[in-house]
Amino acid sequence: MNKVVLYIALMSLSIGAFAQNKFELNIEVIDAKTNTFLESAEVIIEPCQCGGVTNAKGIFEIELVEDDYKITVAYIGYRTEQRNIRLDRDRFIRVEVNEETEELEEIVLSAKSLMESIESPQMGALYINTLVMKKLPAVAGEYDILKSMTMLSGITNSGEISNGLSVRGGTLDQNLLLFEYAPVFNATHLFGLFSVFTPEAVSSVNLYRANIPSRYGGRSTSVLDLRVANPFVEKPQIKGSLGIVSSHLSVQTPLIANKLYLGAHSRVGFTDFLLPLFSKRLQNSKANFYDATIKLQYLAGVNDQISLTAFRTNDFYQLDLISKIDNINSDINQYDFSTSNYSLNWTHSFSDDAYLKTIAVNSLYNPKTIFPDNASDNEVVYSSSIGYHALHNEYNKTVSDRFKYYIGQQSILYDLEPGTLAPGSSLSVTGVQLANEKALLVSPYANMEFAFSDKLRTSIGMRFNRFELDADDFESNATDELELNTTYYGAEPRLGISWNLSDDSSIKMSFARLHQYLQNIYNSTTPLPTSRWKLSDAIIKPQSSNSYGLGYYKSLRDGEVDFSIEAYYRNSANNLTYKPGTDFFLEPRIQNEIIQADGKAYGVELNLAKTQGKVNGWVNYTYSRSFLKSFAEKLGDRVNNNKWYASDFDRPHILNATLNLEGDIYNTWSFNATYQSGRPYTVANSIVDIQDLTVPIFIERNNSRLRPYYRFDFSWKVKYGKKVNRRWVGDWTFTIYNITGRKNPFNLYYEQRQANLNTEVFLDSPLGSYELAVLNSPILALTYNFVFD
Repeated sequence: MNKVVLYIALMSLSIGAFAQNKFELNIEVIDAKTNTFLESAEVIIEPCQCGGVTNAKGIFEIELVEDDYKITVAYIGYRTEQRNIRLDRDRFIRVEVNEETEELEEIVLSAKSLMESIESPQMGALYINTLVMKKLPAVAGEYDILKSMTMLSGITNSGEISNGLSVRGGTLDQNLLLFEYAPVFNATHLFGLFSVFTPEAVSSVNLYRANIPSRYGGRSTSVLDLRVANPFVEKPQIKGSLGIVSSHLSVQTPLIANKLYLGAHSRVGFTDFLLPLFSKRLQNSKANFYDATIKLQYLAGVNDQISLTAFRTNDFYQLDLISKIDNINSDINQYDFSTSNYSLNWTHSFSDDAYLKTIAVNSLYNPKTIFPDNASDNEVVYSSSIGYHALHNEYNKTVSDRFKYYIGQQSILYDLEPGTLAPGSSLSVTGVQLANEKALLVSPYANMEFAFSDKLRTSIGMRFNRFELDADDFESNATDELELNTTYYGAEPRLGISWNLSDDSSIKMSFARLHQYLQNIYNSTTPLPTSRWKLSDAIIKPQSSNSYGLGYYKSLRDGEVDFSIEAYYRNSANNLTYKPGTDFFLEPRIQNEIIQADGKAYGVELNLAKTQGKVNGWVNYTYSRSFLKSFAEKLGDRVNNNKWYASDFDRPHILNATLNLEGDIYNTWSFNATYQSGRPYTVANSIVDIQDLTVPIFIERNNSRLRPYYRFDFSWKVKYGKKVNRRWVGDWTFTIYNITGRKNPFNLYYEQRQANLNTEVFLDSPLGSYELAVLNSPILALTYNFVFD
């Protein structure tokens, strides 16, 4: 230990040798009204095109050469502040920022984004300004985080109704989604049309997809980290919206002045009348949902902050019969699923440049499928659950402007109930309870960021995993002694290197190795909220991936325009796919129905964004491919005869464009355009007649593509200025989603041919293929947003 301390001390002295003829600049950012420090406030410094974010005590430190500098400080929900200084000595500057009750009239470039694109060794990260995303047109006028993110490069989904995001060709469950440190296993409402996050509750959205920081683990492709807004206000403030599909309300208020604050956000939606407009197949459907987020923030002293966050969502919807159970006469399915998350965060600052975070998380996801019996009042219920309990400790230290590090450990206890069938009062249905699964994942980690010079920076991280499955729950199903004792170890190195070609351009390289021990199992286009989850065991081995990246970044016109190009390659092992003809429902030995496959994904992403001014927006193009190859030994278990085939999320071409026009202080117009290659699907290779029934035969998988997907959207926001002595401010937002009414195909299915209707295959047979389009007409919406303070 003494050697480690001596090494760090010597490194600090050697780093100091670089700082000749430089001065220390300390910038403290505080709330002008409450005098509380603001963590993660964004700092931009010109003309050096450098910057960063404040630490847990609201301070940002940097060493710069003697010169004149312009400092810009931005924080979500606050007015942007600027300072001009002459740095000719060590200086300390306090910047007081005031709360902003209305959206910024211009898009302010995020300091994180600037650092990411020019100087930081972090590659492949997207730090998303929620004020920018709120300007985008959305389904039924409801701003949506996940839908908005599909307008960014390398991010897509499986269609209009998708239960998550696919990042760079990965599956939905390969993306870890965290909301205030707690995982979210089902992130959508209403069949995937909306995300489960109340818009006003979210303060930051960070997506990592290359050299993912070592504090994150558990998924093999990417991490989406969302944080809840801190409720620091001097007086009560109410925000909300009234819409056709849903309405939300947010309240922030101090409970004890300068000590205890409360933020509460909720949303409800009732769409029974709206579903038939989307599709004739939804005539008998019903749906409603709600979500709620509550955050308590306590300032225990100068050096301590404690926050407690609760998050709850619930969905209920009813559809015509999709799946059935023998001996139950039912013509509908009902789905009821909920998430209950709690997170406790304590941050203790030892000094301006060192702090410790301790985070405790408890999460429960509980989906149900209900089969009402037409002949009685009885209901047969199929349910499952995922319990997640975690403790996370992390120590952060900034030694100097050139060297900082963090070390920590995360322990996660998984508790899965894969499936229980409760027959109720039915005597003709036998109850079933699948064996529970429990596992402990312990992951110590460390990361250091070091600047060798003004041009060369590197980030080196390591995460080590020990995963142990609880054998007791598997004794009744085990086939051999090996399955009763399953322990996996995994090392996950992370590396990022940046080389500044000039003050406004750089190149970067990255590498990351990742492991995944929890996977979603399904055999449809997109997983349902009730799809089964499975922990790794002796048969289903952990997924793993190696990701490589190379990128070039350029800031143009004094930071007004950003350009980047990134190339990536990812090879992976033990991806999950299913045997032909598999049915996972209540399958006790689901391991025998799963095939693990190798995978590879690669692509190039080009981004051009204008981030300031009355006319702003971005355009991006992605070329990407994603493939799988099984390695089953039995001929009947092989997928595509063990040859490479396109994965479900293989979309070679994606083009997105967004334009925002701010005519004056009252009117803002936004336009979206997106084009995507059609998603792969499987065409039957032949048909056979079995007892007067025509049956398609499938040999190859994903051997064709749906028609390309494209969509145009529009929104118009009319904002009213706040009048003297008036505490109420409102605005109207009018949106048109899918202006052209294009019937973008979501899936293709087979059934008996309809009269006088040509189809793409089997023209001479009674069997036809038909496309299913979910949103096949323009969706108009009018939403009223208000603020009361």
